[in-house]
Amino acid sequence: MQLYHKIKVSLSLAALLLSMAASAQNFPEHPLTIVVPFTPGGVSDITARPLAAAMSTNLVQSIVIDNKGGAGGAIGMAAAARAKPDGHTLMMALPSMITIPISDRISGRASSFQINQFKPIARLTADPTVLAVRTESPWKTLADFVRDARAKPGTISYSSSGLYGTTHVAMEILAYAANLKMVHVPYSGGGLQINALLGGHVDATMQTPGAIAGQIAAGKLRVLAALSKDRIASLPDVPTATELGYKGEFYLWTGIFAPAATPDAVVNRLRASVKDASNHAIFKTAMAGLNTPIQYLDSDDFTKFIVEDTKRLDTVLTSMGEIK
Repeated sequence: MQLYHKIKVSLSLAALLLSMAASAQNFPEHPLTIVVPFTPGGVSDITARPLAAAMSTNLVQSIVIDNKGGAGGAIGMAAAARAKPDGHTLMMALPSMITIPISDRISGRASSFQINQFKPIARLTADPTVLAVRTESPWKTLADFVRDARAKPGTISYSSSGLYGTTHVAMEILAYAANLKMVHVPYSGGGLQINALLGGHVDATMQTPGAIAGQIAAGKLRVLAALSKDRIASLPDVPTATELGYKGEFYLWTGIFAPAATPDAVVNRLRASVKDASNHAIFKTAMAGLNTPIQYLDSDDFTKFIVEDTKRLDTVLTSMGEIK
């Protein structure tokens, strides 16, 4: 009886492995979806769309972008974590997938997802963030901005992608370093928070150069400082916050993830697809038009990067305590 049971289990396991292999061999079997956990127009959205177009050429399947904004990205990320792990649903994420679970822990809240619910496929970009204001604002330099923010605490407002979202954390890193108290106005995505600044609903925002490249070129926005180690090549006249005496760095990376239980064979197919897409003219042209350099990391190196970024951000956020 025991021998029969062992044979039955072995046969079941063999059948499962054959089924998984066949599934991977036939992947993709239908159109894919990339969940973007923000509204259209933000960094994750403008990176995901040309990537999807390039990936569709080598996967020979269409790829739909599903914008699920809200809660700093938590709503879309939680939905992606629950998706069927067959490779047909992916997620374009930002560092908020790291910061949100950390912030939930700091605040004593139950998190709607954890980073270990995802399997990294590849990193595409890693841009520093910059402090931007309208060109008609009275602030010509970071010193001007800091002076007024200190003189009138709680009056200067800024937009973000949501509580503990990437642009919220970036601005609060600067506020912590410069001892500023500002008004946080959260939105559900990058496009909305940029439009809020352009429309005069807020006074400032923290974005990547690529996300606001058009508005900078059109003379609508002025960049006061960069939260980077070195000056940004596309904005050589913009000083870093650190060189102005306010130590702080924040890089807004974009990366593709699959649900953690996705079979390795499918993940490897996706890795090949994304790597090929990152070198495709469609994607390269789109990123060049946004002044966003491609900083590709394959799955293994991306996983190591996430581990290190998680340690760094955990240290920073823990030292800052709960932010609102």
